[in-house]
Amino acid sequence: MNFKNICLGALALCMVSGVALAGALDEPDNMAPFFTDSSMKTMKPMEEFKAAFMAMPKEKQDAMMKECQDAAMSKAHAEFCANVKALGGANK
Repeated sequence: MNFKNICLGALALCMVSGVALAGALDEPDNMAPFFTDSSMKTMKPMEEFKAAFMAMPKEKQDAMMKECQDAAMSKAHAEFCANVKALGGANK
């Protein structure tokens, strides 16, 4: 019985920590405003990208900027992160 409870507790902990590890760039709701299509394949032009970025709360902007500074994360989102980095000084 204790083994079963330990396993269930470990599973729950893994599920909760997995959600906590998901970053701003992994959230479709955060990323959708920057793309022209629902499949998020075509990024909006820089003017529209900037408008979407500036409309976000400062906390989300900072989280995206931080994740784009991480080489592993920015590699998967190279074009997006290039735009975010270009806007880095604009919101200060």
